[in-house]
Amino acid sequence: MEAFDFIVVGAGTAGCLVANRLTKSGQFRVLLLEAGGSDRRFMVRMPIGYGHSFYNGRINWKYETGPLEALGGRSSYWPRGKIIGGSSSINAMVYVRGQRRDFDDWRAAGNPGWGWDDVLPYFKSFEDFEGGADDYRGAGGELRVIDISKDVHPLCETWLQAAEEAGFHRTKDYNGRDQEGVAVYQITTRKGMRESAATAFLSPVWKRPNLRVVTGAFATKILFEGSRANGIEYVVDGKTISAKARREVIVSAGAVNSPMLLQHSGLGPGELLQQHDIPVIRALPAVGQHLQDHLGIDYLYRSLKPTLNSLLRPWWGRALLGARYLIFRNGPLSLSVNQAGGFVRSTPDQPHVDTQLYFSPVSYSKPVPGVRRLMSPDPFPGFFIGISPCRPKSRGTISIRSCDPLAPPAIEPNYLAALDDISEMLSSVRVIRKIAEQPAMRAAIKEEIQPGAATQSEEALVADIRARSGSVFHASCTCRMAPDERDGVVDHRLRIHGIEALRVVDASIFPNVTSGNINAPTMMVAEKGAAMILEDNR
Repeated sequence: MEAFDFIVVGAGTAGCLVANRLTKSGQFRVLLLEAGGSDRRFMVRMPIGYGHSFYNGRINWKYETGPLEALGGRSSYWPRGKIIGGSSSINAMVYVRGQRRDFDDWRAAGNPGWGWDDVLPYFKSFEDFEGGADDYRGAGGELRVIDISKDVHPLCETWLQAAEEAGFHRTKDYNGRDQEGVAVYQITTRKGMRESAATAFLSPVWKRPNLRVVTGAFATKILFEGSRANGIEYVVDGKTISAKARREVIVSAGAVNSPMLLQHSGLGPGELLQQHDIPVIRALPAVGQHLQDHLGIDYLYRSLKPTLNSLLRPWWGRALLGARYLIFRNGPLSLSVNQAGGFVRSTPDQPHVDTQLYFSPVSYSKPVPGVRRLMSPDPFPGFFIGISPCRPKSRGTISIRSCDPLAPPAIEPNYLAALDDISEMLSSVRVIRKIAEQPAMRAAIKEEIQPGAATQSEEALVADIRARSGSVFHASCTCRMAPDERDGVVDHRLRIHGIEALRVVDASIFPNVTSGNINAPTMMVAEKGAAMILEDNR
């Protein structure tokens, strides 16, 4: 059995950064395991190409929930990156840190060192913000974050004007001092290409002699000596291999796969493990519990003004944009379709930001099942205005289905179980209409297609939410950080309660989901987690 100082499971958003930091000094030998393959694919690296990754089983776990009563019996599709870079290689690249309150709540829940002032230096340390460094932003780090204000579709400015007319202020930098407000989104690209955790943190250090990266390696079990983790069992091409960890095992497999690996290894709710004949190493009731995700919905409008549909729909338009991208690495193909948005209070009496807004100057009213062709939009000018409440109160679960580690999990997000979540969805969709009714947007709207002007009553709005809303792919909290093992899985240093030499470092440790996209806070967790690992292993 080959031995390493550290074994990191998952070369995703967190794992790439952790492996980078642990090998930097040259002191430690690290094994990084990734179930997927290389991210060196043109449609992965080209920003608009993420539509091709959405249902691609070669690079995507393509998880699904069962039928959900709250969503009218529909299942919810959960894409997760099965590729170097993890979900940062298939996401929409929007860079959002979250609100100060999110992290202060983490600290207040009994997790010292995780308040906003504590985590801000870690955000800044890996960031290379195009706007330069200041008290809130970092420059010179590995992850390129750009301001696309000059490149977005002109209709974004129309939407921002309408939002201001509706009473929402415009913020210069929602990742800076003034987090509340509407703005053009910042994205993670470099020279027109996707900037993922792989390109930022792993590719530059791939050839370090003390780092071994194994792809196509599915981790099936954590190995233990008593209550101490001392290795990993994994499968490559049908062959089972074991590796020893002299110092620690770090699980960075994500909010779905991390709790699954723990459960298959004998860490989790005792009844669940016994049900599947898995020997219990330590009964930890919170493993796979407390699942949180953001639920969102889009309103679709037919436009009186040109949108990206006008450029992307005709073959000659796609050809011109493709040539422009190949030659200059700019234009619409170098951006995300989520171009503007922000963080607002859905009603004036809200004490905190409670809603994320999205504006996409493109529309797809009749998507083909199993296909997300972002370069084949509607044949008419159209756009989306979307929302997702920031801090849902409903809690779900991730559970293994059998003793087979290769079997997909049972995902129960429990959407809209909390009455407050339904109320917040209602308040949020009314914000869509409020902005759409302002003079700036009225001049651009021909009609509301979905749900349509006839959908006005509270009952009709709720029915539409249940019929059309879906995940915005921010699964988290399934190995949550908490001081008590009855309520959490890891302590404030990300060590699993009652187990030695084993940590979880990814979005699953969030005590509560942050307000907005979770790629950036997951990287922060990795940066801070790696620093703690190094400090504890001096």
